[in-house]
Amino acid sequence: MKDILFQYLKNYTNAPDESLLDVVEQVPIQSFKKGTLLLEQGEVSSKCYFVLKGLIRQYFIDSDGNENTSNFYSEKQVAAIYNPQQVHKASKYFLACLEDSILLVGDLHDEIQMYAKYPFLETMVRKMMEETMANAQDNYADLLVLSPEARYPIIHSSLFGLMPRLYANSTHPALT
Repeated sequence: MKDILFQYLKNYTNAPDESLLDVVEQVPIQSFKKGTLLLEQGEVSSKCYFVLKGLIRQYFIDSDGNENTSNFYSEKQVAAIYNPQQVHKASKYFLACLEDSILLVGDLHDEIQMYAKYPFLETMVRKMMEETMANAQDNYADLLVLSPEARYPIIHSSLFGLMPRLYANSTHPALT
């Protein structure tokens, strides 16, 4: 699994392979069982996750008690709840493993030490975040101008690769 992470990181930096390998060896990789809650709504998040294998669902429970899915994270995606301006703010979301998952687990408390030890890491993470934010912004802008009828096939096609996995792992009556 560490080779997947190594190759992914190489896309964002020209740091020497030895330095990247050292970073890969230092970050904890953990296995989680299907159904594991990584974060609960109302908790303060101090972790971020990089999915090496598996599927994570981000959702919230609204004031009427309904579960609302807001995102899915699969291989080579980062699952994190961002509250950079309000570090101690409670999360609005749950993060749950829909499959047995292998995740890189980043701890925000260790971030500063990692940046000090590996100066290239901060620039690399910034590039990753910029790409993630740019993609999200483009997707949002594209969908915002479309009618619901035009949005549906776009959303469906973006989830199409996940659909068999979602159906296989669902206990929701609408999907079973």
